[in-house]
Amino acid sequence: MFEITWDTFIRMLTVGTLAYIGLILFLRISGKRTLTKLNAFDLVVTVALGSTLSTILLDSKLTLFEGLTAFALLLLLQYIISFGSVHFNWFNKLIKSEPKLLYMNGKFLRSAMKKERITEIEILQAIRSTGSGATSEAKAVVLETDGSLSVISSEPKDALENVKAPK
Repeated sequence: MFEITWDTFIRMLTVGTLAYIGLILFLRISGKRTLTKLNAFDLVVTVALGSTLSTILLDSKLTLFEGLTAFALLLLLQYIISFGSVHFNWFNKLIKSEPKLLYMNGKFLRSAMKKERITEIEILQAIRSTGSGATSEAKAVVLETDGSLSVISSEPKDALENVKAPK
């Protein structure tokens, strides 16, 4: 349990360093979009890349080339998903949720909150995190596509334009 051989140690240093450099290069090539947190697919790719890196480091049966191929596959799939969502509206609707209005003008929209499994306490926490303690200062709270809560404290003309109100 506490033993490590020189061969294992040297392999971890060498393969780990090369895999890390490979991951950084792949991320630079694939662009900033790869590690954004805009939706669930982005989160899955980020977690999968970290998991793949740890597997490359710790699994001596896995070659560096196999690990780099796994990185490339994950990044390619992320590119295909993001390309499809940008170029095909039907595909974007298929894979991404829409923002949902949960609170507006002093009223909690209970049906939307229930559907999205968001509590009043979580909405109040989001309002407090903006530095305001009063719900009267928040005009709206929106559950974004990435799962975060956005607080709108004024009524800009287009702030709620693309937000789906509950029916």
